[in-house]
Amino acid sequence: MARKIPEINAASMADIAFMLLIFFLVTTTMSVDMGINRKLPPPVPPDAKPPKVKERNVLVVLINKDNKLAIEGDPADVSTLRDRVKEFFLNPNNDPNLSETFYISDLLKEEMNKPKPDQDKIRKYRDILDEIGDVKKSKGVVSLQNDRGTLYGKYIEVQNEIVGAINDLRNQLAKDTWGKPYDDLTKEQQKLIREIYPFSISEAEPRSIKTK
Repeated sequence: MARKIPEINAASMADIAFMLLIFFLVTTTMSVDMGINRKLPPPVPPDAKPPKVKERNVLVVLINKDNKLAIEGDPADVSTLRDRVKEFFLNPNNDPNLSETFYISDLLKEEMNKPKPDQDKIRKYRDILDEIGDVKKSKGVVSLQNDRGTLYGKYIEVQNEIVGAINDLRNQLAKDTWGKPYDDLTKEQQKLIREIYPFSISEAEPRSIKTK
């Protein structure tokens, strides 16, 4: 007489599998894609006309498909970009090839003499004069352009140097005025600093770029 094969009790296998699934879900580290912390500008109205900007007030920064950098058409290294951007905005020697800078008092007079003065600007300029003093404000803009073949990492590296330059200017002015870094200022103080040193960066659509 043939022996009967003993049956395996599989009643609890589903419970064991479920417990293992829960264990791996709890203990496994999930990779999370990190984004870039940037505040996007408000959308531009469809009927808005682009403002007229003088050539000297635009610092053109290009990255080609080979990830080579050019500043104003000349080959450059990323390590020099931060200082070039700060010099462009400050223009300490009134170089005609760098951005125009104007004292806040002059900007206030200019705004007040307009047929329809912007009261918000007038209020901001007066607050800056009262809290910080008669400092200079640049009309400069950094134009960042990249090629379609530019590596994403290189683009971010260059962008971070430009943003870092503006942050350096903010920190220096905060220390000169209140004796502490920008991050330690009150929200109102930070707002005044941002009025003097906004993130004046223009980022164009990727295109085919050649550097020398």
